[in-house]
Amino acid sequence: MHNPNFGSGPCSKRPAWSLECLQDAAVGRSHRSALGKEKLALTIRETRRILGIPDNYLVGVMPASDTGAFEAAMWSMLGARPTTVLVWESFSEGWATDVAKQLRLNPVILRAGYGQIPDLETVDWGHDVVFVANGTTSGVKIPHWDWIPADRKGLSLCDATSAAFAMPIDWSKTDVVTFSWQKCLGGEAGQGMLVLGPRAVERLESYDPPWPLPKLFRLKKGGKVNRAIFEGDTINTPSLLCVEDYLDALRWADGLGLDGLIQKSLANLRVVEEWVAGNDWITFLAATPEIRSNTSVCLSVVSDRVRALPIEEQAKFLKGIASEMGKRKAAYDMNSYKDAPPGFRFWCGPTIDVADIRIALEALEKIYKEKIAAL
Repeated sequence: MHNPNFGSGPCSKRPAWSLECLQDAAVGRSHRSALGKEKLALTIRETRRILGIPDNYLVGVMPASDTGAFEAAMWSMLGARPTTVLVWESFSEGWATDVAKQLRLNPVILRAGYGQIPDLETVDWGHDVVFVANGTTSGVKIPHWDWIPADRKGLSLCDATSAAFAMPIDWSKTDVVTFSWQKCLGGEAGQGMLVLGPRAVERLESYDPPWPLPKLFRLKKGGKVNRAIFEGDTINTPSLLCVEDYLDALRWADGLGLDGLIQKSLANLRVVEEWVAGNDWITFLAATPEIRSNTSVCLSVVSDRVRALPIEEQAKFLKGIASEMGKRKAAYDMNSYKDAPPGFRFWCGPTIDVADIRIALEALEKIYKEKIAAL
């Protein structure tokens, strides 16, 4: 059966997923019971093992998805040094706004437009540096990790929510990494993962920010990192149904292995690349192949007939195509992000099968030709 779910969050469930996978969920039990804490601790252990996170890094479950995890890190650690924020799409713009307007740190902001990426070689690593590994709304990823020096003075804070489990992460180049269950493994929303390296732990224990910290962001207890958070004792109450669903996703992921997950996503991207090469009316939003995402794949329509339309009419025309794709059950939720340039966005992470992206692209080509003929 064709899977038409191509939204970039929450993302498609794993192949063959069903509600039967949740039958062992600890429903009706406290997350602080022995059973609840063991399931949460298991999510931490398996996440660490599958991703190859070093033993001296802490891994914890946080409230409010990737956003909550990343906000907790920024509010707890930034301010000890100058801050640089790299911005090339909507979510990184959000981090820049928080650092500038909420924390009022007067950051250096290095911006690039949609489809581009800032010059990574110009980053001052005397600063703490905030960035996304993959721009979910622009389809642009960092090309490698070599731009981050091993002898950096500042912290490397990486939002990896649409990269973890689908792209390699050089843990030695990161001090803080966050991601959510709902992206590359297709889990449910609500909880995020926070990974802290030794340098981040040292910062937490040696620095107290000048602003008050909401309870959901407090990572310390008695002046030290609250290690209980990183052993399954969550700050707030998680859904144990969602915990069970994430455990199911982790078991599936373990069957493929990290390299298998990455290769599955890359195979999906190759299908899109081959299709784009055969259709001169569409191209990638990412300016160059080395920064082209293999998870949130963003496409732009470049035909003269569409480009001749006012931008509002372009957006309306393309949304009409996306709507028709949904009506025909070829692809749901594949319109571009609301703040991004008009176009299409297909989630191509490891929970997507090659056959399904092929079917969706064939339908897109057919519907586009129908719509352009009627334009």
